[in-house]
Amino acid sequence: MKIDAFLKNDWRYQGQDKYLYGKKLFFKDFTCVGREHDHCEFCWKKFGHESENLKKGYSTEDNYHWICQECVIDFLKYFKWELL
Repeated sequence: MKIDAFLKNDWRYQGQDKYLYGKKLFFKDFTCVGREHDHCEFCWKKFGHESENLKKGYSTEDNYHWICQECVIDFLKYFKWELL
């Protein structure tokens, strides 16, 4: 993946392309196996079951990596995700 100026200057980008580039992402209700909550892989917004937490977002098929809708929009063209 070519790192352009947008990614280099965005504090949220921390090399996530190593494990998220070209992945299929599924929009779904938050579920977490073995943990009470999770965080967006980019901005660290909290996904969870408490009222103040995000309840829906995009995840990898295994529910291991979660991304909020805002970050998906911001990074979609750079990461070449397939949204399902």
